Formats: sequence, structure tokens, C-alpha cells
Amino acid sequence: MVVEKMNKLTKFLLSMNLKYVKVGYHYLISHAMFILLVPLLTVVPVHVVSLSVEDAMQLWNNSKFKIVPIVTCSALMLFLSTIYIMTKPRKINLVDFSCYKPDPSFTCPKELFMHISIHSRSFTESNLGFQKRISERSGLGEKTYFPRALLEIPAKPCMAEARKEAEMVMFGAIDELLAKTCVKAHDIGILVVNCSLFNPTPSLSAMIVNHYKLRENVLSYNLGGMGCSAGLISIDLAKQLLQVQPNSYALVVSMENITLNWYTGNNRSMLVSNCIFRMGGAAILLSNRSSDRGLSKYQLIHTVRTHKGAENRSYGCVFQEEDEARKIGVALSKDVMAVAGEALKTNITTLGPLVLPMSEQVLFFVTLVSRKVFNMKIKPYIPDFKLAFEHFCIHAGGRAVLDEIEKNLELTEWHMEPSRMTLYRFGNTSSSSLWYELAYSEAKGRIKRGDRIWQIAFGSGFKCNSVVWKALRSIDPAKEKNPWMEEIDEFPVQVPSVASTIGG
Repeated sequence: MVVEKMNKLTKFLLSMNLKYVKVGYHYLISHAMFILLVPLLTVVPVHVVSLSVEDAMQLWNNSKFKIVPIVTCSALMLFLSTIYIMTKPRKINLVDFSCYKPDPSFTCPKELFMHISIHSRSFTESNLGFQKRISERSGLGEKTYFPRALLEIPAKPCMAEARKEAEMVMFGAIDELLAKTCVKAHDIGILVVNCSLFNPTPSLSAMIVNHYKLRENVLSYNLGGMGCSAGLISIDLAKQLLQVQPNSYALVVSMENITLNWYTGNNRSMLVSNCIFRMGGAAILLSNRSSDRGLSKYQLIHTVRTHKGAENRSYGCVFQEEDEARKIGVALSKDVMAVAGEALKTNITTLGPLVLPMSEQVLFFVTLVSRKVFNMKIKPYIPDFKLAFEHFCIHAGGRAVLDEIEKNLELTEWHMEPSRMTLYRFGNTSSSSLWYELAYSEAKGRIKRGDRIWQIAFGSGFKCNSVVWKALRSIDPAKEKNPWMEEIDEFPVQVPSVASTIGG
């Protein structure tokens, strides 16, 4: 009889959906403080109501002899509250952003890319084959964009054409952003521009100041050589500036320039960049003005920056240099994936305590103690970041990095869809890719009020940077203007699963 009951209990437990047990655990831990306070908040009012008039008078008489301590404590609380209100960080909001979508005449399908490569007469037969294999396995589709100078046969890269590309991308994104937000260029007090490989004189930021006739006291910054994660560095810099510049707008422009960075040598570690980098850019408008909160899309919650440049292997894994024939290119080391993994681990270790629910932090701590203190042979606990974020924007540097992050963070295809579709449709547009990904989620109608978005990017140096946003309102796709809207119904598409490379 006892054995029969035990068998029934075992069958019952096995039939239970354990995911509900996990949900219950997370709810219990995350709301432990509230659950403990409920009885206290219930008992106190009941006790106060039950007091008689005589009891209340006795309390008042007793308190008269303690009037000095009460007044002192009240004054101290008021003083500390005033200091907190005056010193707390300003709220930074993202009013809106725009991603540049080139004219269809700039489209560069894979066949045209190979045609350009062949007629450049720069590559050996074996390296032409290498580029073809990389292109086929890259995760890029047939509608990515190249600048005009590289679409001509033979290609005609020069400084003038590079400037034309920069102006087309930057001004195109900014024009659309200003039209969407109805903000005047003269109102912009902070300008941050990032582009890694094209840094002319005057700078790209000066080019924007001149074109839009920004005011003379605008705080302008131009970031170069900081890789694909520079866009999030720009956001962090703008955040720091907005903390000390009240009632200000900050314009952030993220892009890369392809014209002068087409590699014409035969070093295979440098040829990868030709196959995955494409033309694109984004403009983002941030504000610390309280009047803009109702009009803004997102609130900036956290920025976390990780720099592994003190380690030689990390520093040299993405390196611009001359090859044996003295042709300049960006070499990607074989260690780049391992370095990216280490940088990611360090970054999420810092980010985790800021965003993860207490339930996940408890599990992580218990596992860590079990492994390090008691030498238990158990797997490291990987926190479930899906409990902290509804949306993930992972830099579309290449298929390999997306596959690795999907595996390590145990994300679903739905979570990875914006990154994979951005890589397919626009290629690796460097620091701006994160904004094409967020635009994809908006176009799909996925962004709801209160949703949390994690943007994460990797870049030369080697760096891994994160930014966390919170949606201030639900995004209605019917009211949006972004590069996906005219073709969003065509996505997602099935991209064959084969290995590829990373660019940063």
C-alpha cells in the first residue's frame, strides 16, 4: 500500500510542469520584501484604530516630553531628502532615433560584390574563392548597400567620395530625425559623432556643425578608432554631459565609412571585412528636459562599459595595419571569439546585479559558493537574462558572434530575430547596427510600455559595452517611419545555419 502511494506521488510530481515551480520561486524571492511587509502594514492600522481616546491622549502627553528629538529627527529627514533630490542623477530620455536607408541604386547583391572583386584585379584566384565562401556563409542577404565609389568598375575610392558617403549617411539620418521630432538644429547643445576608420580634417562633427549651422557654444565630440561598440560609448558620453547641462538636447550620430576602407590586398584575415561591412548610419536624440518625457520613446536606465585593452591578446585581436604589400586593412585574429566571450563575461558580471531579479542573483551566488568554497562539481549557473529584458539588440557583427551569444545566454530565435534580420538585410553597419535592430522590433509592433531593452556591442580594443533602456510608451508601427516599414511583412526570413565570422 505504501509503495503504491509512493508510485502515485512520483507520477504526480513527474506530470507537473516544472516551469510553474520556477515561476513561483522567482515570484516569491522577487517579492519577498512586499510579502513580509503586508502583515506589518495590516497590523499597524488595526492597532491604531483600536486605540481609545484615553490611550491617544496618553500618547500625546508622553510625546510632549520628546518634542526636541522629534523636531530634530524631522529636520534631519527634511535636510537629507533635500540633498537627495538636488544630487540625484537627471533622467535621460531618448526622444527618437532614425536609421539611414540608402537609395536602391546603392544595393550590392552577392553576385555584384564578386563581380566588383574580380574586376578590381587585386585578388588572387584562391582569395576570390575565399571571399565568395565568406559571403555565402556570412548571413548577409541580397539587398545590402555599398557606396557609389565602390560600385563603379573599376572602383574609385578617394577622399572626395568618402566625404560624399559620410554626408549622405549622416545628413540623411539627421534630416529624418529632426523632421520626426520637430526639434530645431539650433536647440542642440551636445553633439557626439563616432566613426572608427574615417577621420578627416575638419572632423565629421565639424561637418555636421557647418551643415546645420549649430550654435557656437555647442559641445561637439568626434570619436574615432573605437570599433563597433563606439555607438554605445557615444550614448554614455552624452549621458555624462547631460548630467551637467540642464535642459539640453544631445545628438548622437553613429556610422562607419566604407569608401576608403575597401581592402585590396591578399591577407585573408583582412579580407573578411570586405565581405561583411556595409553602408549605414543612425542618429539618436537624447534629452534631459522634463517637458520631453511625454514625447520620448525610452528612458536610459544603465550604461556598462568593459575594456580589456590591458591584455595584449585582447588589444591586438582587431588591428588596423599594413600587410606585406603595404596595403592597409583591418586584421581579425583567430582569438577574436574567445576574447569576445571573455569581455562579455566581464560585462554581464557587472550588469547582472543592476538588472537581474533577486531570485536569479540568489541562484548565481549559491552556485558560486558551492563551486568555489565547497569544491562541488556542478556547472556554473548562467543567469536567465530573459527575466530582466523583453528585447535584445546584439551587434550584428557576424553570424558566429550571434550564434555564440544565443547559446551562452540561452536566448530563443524570437529574441535573436532583430539581430539576424538586421545582419541579413543591412549587413554589418558597425556601431549603427543596434539601432536598425531596435527599429525592427518597433516595426514589428513588439515594443510595449514598460519593456526593457538590452543593447550590447563588441569593438576593437577590445571592448564590450551595454546600454539598458525602458520603453516609456507602446510603439505603434502605423505611426512609425523607419527603414523596415515598407518591407517588414517580408521578415523574418530563413537564413541557412552555417559558421561565419565576426567583425568589430
